Amino acid sequence: MPTDSPAPADTPRTPPAPAAQVPAPSAERAALPDPGPGPTLRGPDAPKSEPATPRGYRAVFAVAEFRAVFAAHLLSLLGVVVSELALTVLVYDLTGSPLLSALTFALGLLPYIVGGTLFAGVADRYPARRVLVVCDLLCAACVAVMLVPATPVAGLLALRCLVAAIAPVFTGTRMAALTDILGEGDLYVLGRSLLRIVSQSAMLIGFGTGGVLLTVLSPRGAITVTVVTFLCSAVLLRFGTQDRPARATARATTGDGGGTLLKESLSGARLVLGDRRIRALMLLFWLPAMFVVAPEALAAPYADAIGAPPAALGLLLCAMAVGHIGAELFVGSALSPRNRSRIVLPVAAVGLLPLLVYAVRPGLPLALAVLALAGAGAAYVIGLDQWFVDAVPQELRGRAMTLLTAGLMTVQGLGMALAGLAAEFFPVHQVVAGSGIIGTVCALLLVAEVRRTAPGQMSDTEGRDGADRHVTSR
Repeated sequence: MPTDSPAPADTPRTPPAPAAQVPAPSAERAALPDPGPGPTLRGPDAPKSEPATPRGYRAVFAVAEFRAVFAAHLLSLLGVVVSELALTVLVYDLTGSPLLSALTFALGLLPYIVGGTLFAGVADRYPARRVLVVCDLLCAACVAVMLVPATPVAGLLALRCLVAAIAPVFTGTRMAALTDILGEGDLYVLGRSLLRIVSQSAMLIGFGTGGVLLTVLSPRGAITVTVVTFLCSAVLLRFGTQDRPARATARATTGDGGGTLLKESLSGARLVLGDRRIRALMLLFWLPAMFVVAPEALAAPYADAIGAPPAALGLLLCAMAVGHIGAELFVGSALSPRNRSRIVLPVAAVGLLPLLVYAVRPGLPLALAVLALAGAGAAYVIGLDQWFVDAVPQELRGRAMTLLTAGLMTVQGLGMALAGLAAEFFPVHQVVAGSGIIGTVCALLLVAEVRRTAPGQMSDTEGRDGADRHVTSR
């Protein structure tokens, strides 16, 4: 997707042509809070009213390219969720092994770090639209091979790994491309928020849809739906977005003209993680997410421990997503950009505290309220999105966001595994409460580090932290 730079801050505001697409505002202008209505002086010949300019989430949907990206995201995400469920059932039908069935889900997370680290350079080296379309087509091809009856179980798992390795490249490229479609200011933040809301909603809708499909179709028949969604996503991205040049060249990112993709990817990871500010912001995305997944990972044993009915498991798994969606919609629509920025550090610091209520082993109603509140605590990432895009130079943006996505999925998988391991030795409610305590301590340390690395709080030498950032100076 696109790499056009936003308009400079001193560009005069002019009325758009009647048929023109709503432009993405510059980062500086979009970041300003909404001043609200005020008195207007009119001359005798002035028109009585002006067309209302869309605001908030409506302004994001007013951008035609974003609508194509949003629809493609919705289609491919629902397809992935359905295929995960159907593939798990298929592997279990073929093997009768609960371990291999569970491993199918795990393989949707573990390869993220491989793809996000080794192939991140793709996001900046090639035009974004081409990367996104090719990723969709590769995923469609992998899923199509899963439909072949002769494909062995090992082949199914290997193809699942390949799709998962492609996913962070696709997501990171799309995140970086949004800054070109929506600008680097408030529209970008709200666009990212909408895509996150869709991702959370997919867990509520996708698994239900998959379950319904499996009542009328075979597992392979349900997987066919995923092939169609990937192909539809590719078509939407190919014809619904502009073709813009690559964000960076091999010479610009590696210092020579013959850098390999692997070298560019690892070099980008070193530059991103070597910057103290970017590293602190990235960890603030990662670590709270690593600890907040504990109650979801242990939902089944906790429901059993409190004697809840079977339906309670679904409620426990949905409560956090419901809280996250509600809080994200509120923060994105009711708060100004400045206020969204103000709540980042306070909410990040206390967002895991609700999990401490698990220490008293709450019953189902209280546990659902706690999980919804913990999910609402993730709303701080709306403001954090703006800080991150401001901190990362444009030529590194694709690799930085690919690494961010890969790390986020990996630490959540690691958090689930560690929670399960701890539950082998301690009661489930103590493990969840302990996750809240340890996670809060980590969050407080990260909040302090983010404060120290704020612009104007550290020297350029401290920001580089020993890393060579000659290509990332702003």
